[in-house]
Amino acid sequence: MTMSDFLNPSDIAAAVQDCQAPDSFNCRKFFQLSGMSKKSSSQIKDMFQILDHDKSGFIEKEELCYFLQRFEPGARLLTPTEIEKFLATGDHDGDGKVGAEEFQEMVQS
Repeated sequence: MTMSDFLNPSDIAAAVQDCQAPDSFNCRKFFQLSGMSKKSSSQIKDMFQILDHDKSGFIEKEELCYFLQRFEPGARLLTPTEIEKFLATGDHDGDGKVGAEEFQEMVQS
């Protein structure tokens, strides 16, 4: 499964293009531009599984580095600052990673 199974490829391309400059990634804006925020809870859980590359049940810092590449191969890596902002937005229990429920809440907020 890939993100294009859930999202329009042109929406993905627009979302990735919007954050090409280092430190320009904003997760909420990305979720809107890519169309993720309009998806059902079930679809968001399926997309979470793609992002949870090691299948641990969480998206950790190491996986967040490659976040954009899960949408478009060859996309840039997230910077440490962007990763910290992503975690600050989504990690509600402070464990340093984003769980499936936290991710769903983050995408749909």
